[in-house]
Amino acid sequence: MTRAIIRLTGTDPAAFLQGLVTNDTRRLAPQTPLYAALLSPQGKYLADFFLVQDGDSILLDVAAPLADDLFKRLSMYKLRTPVTLERVDLPVSRGTGPAPDGAVPDPRHPALGWRLYGQALADDGTDWDALRVAHCIPEAGVELVPNETFILEAGFPRLNGVDFRKGCYVGQEVTARMHHKTELRKGLVTVPIRGAAPIGTAIMAGGKAAGQLFTQSGDRAIAYLRFDRAQPGMLAGDAVIDWPQMQS
Repeated sequence: MTRAIIRLTGTDPAAFLQGLVTNDTRRLAPQTPLYAALLSPQGKYLADFFLVQDGDSILLDVAAPLADDLFKRLSMYKLRTPVTLERVDLPVSRGTGPAPDGAVPDPRHPALGWRLYGQALADDGTDWDALRVAHCIPEAGVELVPNETFILEAGFPRLNGVDFRKGCYVGQEVTARMHHKTELRKGLVTVPIRGAAPIGTAIMAGGKAAGQLFTQSGDRAIAYLRFDRAQPGMLAGDAVIDWPQMQS
């Protein structure tokens, strides 16, 4: 896990983020981190991150490959807002055992344990891919693709990553329309799989494209599926995918 930290300081950085990100930053508090995303105006995913209150500042914890673009976008939105953005070198640790002092819970799912900022702790042996597959947790750069993914199809409501009552944010109109007016026809699910295939392998059902295979762990995998074509015996290369176990 390679992460980057952006520190936001100044006059009410939570208010600055409130008009930009998918979650309600008014709920941010010590020991209560938030999971959120920044979307394009067209409602497509650009980056997902954790927001952690650190005194009067906010730490934004993002996958390192997305950090440069996110920093530029936030700087563009800042304009004359009295908020300062700074890249800081801060270790990030995580685990699923007893939480050390100062750790905060992962807000996406209780099974994902805790996160700790400022200390580089040894790996506790958690099989993160197995956890992600079991609970259908998407990851930046794998299941979450900038300028392609829609967060509702990626399960953000289930992961506490979007608030439908908070008001406007970038991409809110498209996201709200998908939520209120349409039934999702595609999305990420955990599926049983026999065999193995590389990430990105096309999934075929009855000779028709039905989706794409992503992270695999043992006999289960995360797949992006068209629900109207999902059926037993789908193929991803030489692997066989059966009827998906739909996520609640």
